Amino acid sequence: MTDPFWQTKSLAEMTRQEWESLCDGCAKCCLHKFIDDEDIDEGNDLQPTDFMADNEQMVYSNIVCHLLNDKTCQCTKYNQRTKLVPDCVQLTQENLDDVFFMPPSCTYRRLKEGKGLPSWHPLLHKGKKSAMHKAGMSVRGKVISDAEVDLDFFEDYIVRWPLNSVD
Repeated sequence: MTDPFWQTKSLAEMTRQEWESLCDGCAKCCLHKFIDDEDIDEGNDLQPTDFMADNEQMVYSNIVCHLLNDKTCQCTKYNQRTKLVPDCVQLTQENLDDVFFMPPSCTYRRLKEGKGLPSWHPLLHKGKKSAMHKAGMSVRGKVISDAEVDLDFFEDYIVRWPLNSVD
């Protein structure tokens, strides 16, 4: 029996199909994230950024993009998402090093860090997400749409459930 592609190939060597199949479908990347920084003021808060300083910390909320189906944990407009939501990032082999905000449980991040697939990953369960949902690793049942929230009160929505992998 041959080893699975994620054990024999680097992320850069994977085909587009292999790359896409690594996504566990947890939808944590769709969570609104904020950088906790005491130097932020009213003029620059809630602005997109492409870096994080050493003294800053990423804070995740349970607020998700309005395009997310929170039952299936899938984007309802996946192919158009970056046009409809300009801040939405399409994760690729080329930009993986620059995407610092992916949660620690993200399979792409785990593989990049040499940790391997988590035990609940759909690739280890015939493509099914049930083990992931059962392990509490998806956003299912834990989120609210950004269309239903006043973002001025984002601190009321800071995530209380784990972003780290359970294994």
